[in-house]
Amino acid sequence: MKHKNRCAQSQAGFSLVEILVVMLIMSGLLVTITQLLQGARTTRDQIHNIQETLLAGPAVLDRIERDLRGLFVLDRDPTLILRVRDRVHAGMDADSLEFVTANTALMVTEDISRSLFVRPDYVAVGYVLRSNPELDDFLEIYRRESFGIGEDPAEEARYAFLHDRIRGFDIKVFEEDGPDADPLDSWCDNDKDQRGLPARIEITLALELRPRLVEERSAIAMTERRLLEFRRVFRFPENLRNATTVQPLALIPRIMAGSQNPVGGTPGSGPGQGGTGGPGGPGGGSSGAPLIPPGTDIFGSGGGASGAAPPFPIGG
Repeated sequence: MKHKNRCAQSQAGFSLVEILVVMLIMSGLLVTITQLLQGARTTRDQIHNIQETLLAGPAVLDRIERDLRGLFVLDRDPTLILRVRDRVHAGMDADSLEFVTANTALMVTEDISRSLFVRPDYVAVGYVLRSNPELDDFLEIYRRESFGIGEDPAEEARYAFLHDRIRGFDIKVFEEDGPDADPLDSWCDNDKDQRGLPARIEITLALELRPRLVEERSAIAMTERRLLEFRRVFRFPENLRNATTVQPLALIPRIMAGSQNPVGGTPGSGPGQGGTGGPGGPGGGSSGAPLIPPGTDIFGSGGGASGAAPPFPIGG
């Protein structure tokens, strides 16, 4: 009998309490592992968002600075060389920048006559913003590009998308360079006193981190959203600023019509008066043409006494 009881006790399983304790321990381990994995994924996404934003902000400003370094000012209206407009969209700064750059266009244009795609060497560039149609809290920035130089840059222009999570795009203009200079909100925008180029401009671009997951968007509160601001200062060279005030004009030289006797004067009875280049003819006068047409005998019909050619073909 005792042997049977010992066999029954040795073959007995775990009790219900023991199973519940084990399940509770396993559940705690699974919850801990899940939280660790979720935290690692969230950290990875945040690092990716910060890295992506840190690369996107300077890329937009580099594109603007590259276009500004190719600023085209030759034979341009001083009031249209650079235009900065102070604008606000949805309570956020959305300034615009317009000018003509000598950089090659980014977008190709089809030449129907030759069935080719070409890129113009000079393009009218503008950086403009609009409200994000999907997210009301953000703005979108575009690079406007017009073929060649026209009176209306926005006419037949094309737009290249740059970024869609803009929280502010502010441009400050300084007419004088120095720490005590007062900033201006606009430049050459319906102000007749502003012409040419300012001393420098400061561009501030504010971007917000982009959540990659739906759960991450719901977990981030409004107060925890991180904004990154990028600032770029661009100074215009002094020679470029002077070129906007003193414009060289290309003129075609005028060739004055010469007289019939470019070297000698009108034949007369008295002895001729010699010119500055050599002795005059027997009836030479004192007036001559400033330029001699090709093929003209520079010695005249009377010729000089010495018979030598004058050093310069200028009549006496």
